[in-house]
Formats: sequence, structure tokens, C-alpha cells
Amino acid sequence: MEWGEIVKFLAALFAIMNPIGNIPIFLSVTDGCTSAQRARIAWVTSAAVTAILVICVLIGAALLGAFDISIAGLRTAGGLIVLSIAFSLLNAKPSGIHHETADAAPQNDPAVYPLAIPLLAGPGAISTAIIFAHGAHGVEGTAGLVAAIVVMAVLLYLGMRLAVPASRLLGTAGMNVITRIMGIILAAISVQMIFAGAKVLLQG
Repeated sequence: MEWGEIVKFLAALFAIMNPIGNIPIFLSVTDGCTSAQRARIAWVTSAAVTAILVICVLIGAALLGAFDISIAGLRTAGGLIVLSIAFSLLNAKPSGIHHETADAAPQNDPAVYPLAIPLLAGPGAISTAIIFAHGAHGVEGTAGLVAAIVVMAVLLYLGMRLAVPASRLLGTAGMNVITRIMGIILAAISVQMIFAGAKVLLQG
């Protein structure tokens, strides 16, 4: 796998997970928590996201085979899911695919649910990981994807740790602008996924 594909994978994960756009949700589910508690939640959430996506990279293809799902079918379906997320980002609204309104209520321990899954490691991120894993060749390609996931987890951790000062600095308008930029990037990636998958399905 070329470095360009790994960078593209990281960009897709960043746009899907949207660390900046999810700051208000993180602050909501950790409402009333101390700084130390928020730090622990950020750490556990990042670790859980890493574990989920690495598992998808390593055994995702085998799971598809067990259910007789083709990569082309997953690429098309995943592209449609990602495109719906992109539309939500372009409108600066949370995607219903990631969470429901009730999920944003304060939780006793929201690190794994709803933060890690389905908010961050949701259907879009999972399908993207499996699709890129299918294109990885050998140990080097897989290692590159795992490295990208780890980098993304670090960015998520930093985003959650800096949530309070970032929300004050950027404000609602600033976060909306960044969210829409992520939406444009994600829409372009999703369209490529849809057409690549549909092309193979139609030829078959």
C-alpha cells in the first residue's frame, strides 16, 4: 500500500470522526466530570476506538467472507453511509447514524458507549477500515493502516483533552466552519467509494 492511500485513510477517519465537531457532544456526556475524570474518559475512549478499528482491519475481510458479503458491496454501502455523514457535516448537524439525542445525556461512564461506539467508531469508520484493509498488501500495508489508526486515536485524545479551551476559542461559528470543511472532504471520499464499488458490482 502506498503512502498516499494511508494518508487518504487517515483523512477519511479524521473527517468521519470529526474530533473538533464532536467537542460539544464530549462536553455534554462528561458534564459534571472533573478534569481528571475527563482525562480518563478521553484515554479509555481513544483506546477503545483503536481496538475496534484494528480488529476491523485484521479480521474484517474474514467476517465479510463468513456472511458472503463482497468488498464491492461493502464499498458501495459504506460509501452511502459515509455520504450521509458528510451531508450532516455540511449542514453542521450531528449524524443520526452516530448517535441518538438520548446518547448525548450525561452517562456514568460514557467512554465506551456512546463515545467510542457508535459516536466515533461507528458504521462509517468501521466500513472505511475494512475497505482500506482489503486494499492493503502484506504486513507493511496492514502496519500502515494500524499506524494511521493510532495517529487518529492520539488526535482524538488531544481533541477531547482540549475540548474545554477549544470550545471557548473557536465558538459555535468556528466549529461549524471546520465541520463543513470536513463534510466537503468526506463527501468527495464517499463518492469515490460508491462509484468504485458500483463499477465492480455492475461489471459482475
